[in-house]
Amino acid sequence: MDISMFDFELPEDLIAQTPLENREASRLMVLDPNRKTMEHKTFHDITDFLNPGDCLVLNDTRVIPARLFGVKKDTGANIEVLLLTQKESDRWECLVKPAKRVKEDTVITFGDGRLQAVCETELEEGRRVLKMCYQGIFNEILDELGNMPLPPYIKGQLEDQERYQTVYAKHRGSAAAPTAGLHFTEGLLDRLQAKGVQIAYITLHVGLGTFRPVKVDEVESHKMHAEYYDMPEQTAELLEQTRSAGGRIVAVGTTVIRTLETIKRDYSNFQPASGWTDIFIYPGYEYQAIDAMITNFHLPKSTLIMLVSAFTGRDFLMRAYREAVQERYRFFSFGDAMFITERNRNQS
Repeated sequence: MDISMFDFELPEDLIAQTPLENREASRLMVLDPNRKTMEHKTFHDITDFLNPGDCLVLNDTRVIPARLFGVKKDTGANIEVLLLTQKESDRWECLVKPAKRVKEDTVITFGDGRLQAVCETELEEGRRVLKMCYQGIFNEILDELGNMPLPPYIKGQLEDQERYQTVYAKHRGSAAAPTAGLHFTEGLLDRLQAKGVQIAYITLHVGLGTFRPVKVDEVESHKMHAEYYDMPEQTAELLEQTRSAGGRIVAVGTTVIRTLETIKRDYSNFQPASGWTDIFIYPGYEYQAIDAMITNFHLPKSTLIMLVSAFTGRDFLMRAYREAVQERYRFFSFGDAMFITERNRNQS
């Protein structure tokens, strides 16, 4: 399957640079893959499309200030470090720039030496395993020295750092936000629960697997990097109850989708589980865990647009993206959203 099948023209001015003042005021495109219809709504209208007995699944990961700017201890050269995944104790898998300057035993200092990182292992694609050396509490030091890891297509700084967090963010560990959840407010979640919609949480710490670009021509040749997930017992029980009662499981974002599909694949049912997932979902994949999804508009030729295409059918999704461009929807992390209703099981 050629990567060009997931390409589309996107005017640069449609890439949202800042969040809306009101989270739930984003636009919402509602897709029905069975009837091949599209509706244009506002995100607060999501209450009209979720029913009593449905279960809305949210990713409660919290973004850490994972971008650090330091210097090589021996030469003073500037080095940028993005923390991806905590390996064990004080060792982190990171992206470093420029990678060619960071070899094994290279020492990088941050904040006038308050934090130091020693390169222990060189990996591919600019990744390194760094051992962090410091005195005190690492999270407190990171909060002082680190920067919010906004995607490269966002050019400015974010005045309120909490706007790159969901209102339900809880467990620290992500290098990027699960952006489909940015549209929810506490009030909107309260209204959904008052209607009889159940709310459940999983955790997937977003790392390189989610936002790494596809660099191969054939989709099947791409390999996802693993990301850590956790499903608590309460969520597993609620999902099983929802399925038994005939309700829909509605995933908020691709990180939730990947977590639920991984667990369903590995265990055949929903059960408490944690581990690492490198699941890669693209057209031809048969969904087992979810019945509907909420997702943002994604980058051309990305694994995320492939994942959504596997749910809707590629042709229909690309038509929807062309309409979104024509209707001037806002794209990517701070952009607008889609609600995609349940599909036939034989949809491809």
